[in-house]
Amino acid sequence: MTAENGSGGSRPLARSVRRALQKRSIILVGMMGSGKSSIGRRLAAALDLPFVDADAEIEQAAGMTIQDMFAVNGETYFREGEERVIRRLLQGGPQVLSTGGGAVASPRTRAAIASSGISLWLDAPVTLLLQRVLRRDNRPLLKTDDPRAVLERLLSERRPFYARADLKIESRDAPHEAVVDEILALLSSYLAGQERAGARTRQEQEKS
Repeated sequence: MTAENGSGGSRPLARSVRRALQKRSIILVGMMGSGKSSIGRRLAAALDLPFVDADAEIEQAAGMTIQDMFAVNGETYFREGEERVIRRLLQGGPQVLSTGGGAVASPRTRAAIASSGISLWLDAPVTLLLQRVLRRDNRPLLKTDDPRAVLERLLSERRPFYARADLKIESRDAPHEAVVDEILALLSSYLAGQERAGARTRQEQEKS
């Protein structure tokens, strides 16, 4: 993938962000339906980085779909495999990595994310999440008579973990290119702040 596949107007900014990232990954967190895969692919293209979908990697490693993993072995089995796969993926990079909605519930996964790159929470309201996820019948946790109630409960449980992400952006019904541009601007500001903080630290160390 190349930057030309991303948002045309943001290419210079994308190049500067890519340079500032160095070997760090961008890790997308958020609920199912928040746009981690669709936005993540476009962000990766803009940055000329690989896009990796953790759920797809988990299915490949297990040789079955996530839906089948839940049905045959249960959620605990799936979460253990998810943790192992994400920790393995985070040893690579730089990349744009999309994680499953519940991945951040694992303390070890959160620690691996924190040490491997910049985490970005795609935050979306329940109404939008529900509208998106009900388009496909492949969400084991939503196979219930009241999927909205399940989504609300899961978001309430996971929100404190999502809120620990380095960055947050609103996921909404807008052109994907516009959201990617916003993410690039957010990343640019964040990385510049990190660089300034690092320069101050180095100056203080030189004086001491």
